[in-house]
Amino acid sequence: MKNLITKSIIAIAAFFSFAVAGAQVTTAHAASTDATYSTVYTTAKSKLGHPYVWGATGPYSFDCSGFTSYVYKKAAKITIPRTAQAQYNAYKHVSGSNVKKGDLVFFGYSTRSISHVGLYVGNGKMIDAQNRGVVKEKVHAPWWHVVGYAHVTDFSTTASQN
Repeated sequence: MKNLITKSIIAIAAFFSFAVAGAQVTTAHAASTDATYSTVYTTAKSKLGHPYVWGATGPYSFDCSGFTSYVYKKAAKITIPRTAQAQYNAYKHVSGSNVKKGDLVFFGYSTRSISHVGLYVGNGKMIDAQNRGVVKEKVHAPWWHVVGYAHVTDFSTTASQN
């Protein structure tokens, strides 16, 4: 029963992601930024423990794509699309073996039904906003189905990286 409820919630979230994303299927190239991964990581880490609220974009509460959008805007001055599906559609996809710190990691049933996004922070972990709030957790957990990864930007190497 719990599994059915979880799948239903994910399906509803995917439906709304499609509705919001609409025909906004554009491909962005990796943005250039003076920000370092360290700045992005520090910004994301500073939000650990903040509550999850569907549709929230920060700075005090977040949904998953609101969180990734907030972190990139605040730390790297890069505006990324608002929904998880639109974020997946917008950037160059990378394989799990080529994922880098700061890339986005996407979850759902398929590439056409992305329902969740997190910020990859290395060592198989991500920071994401989900029902427990903003947390750092393993990418490969029983409750997530990884669909893919995307590269948003090449970070500056002028400062130390975490």
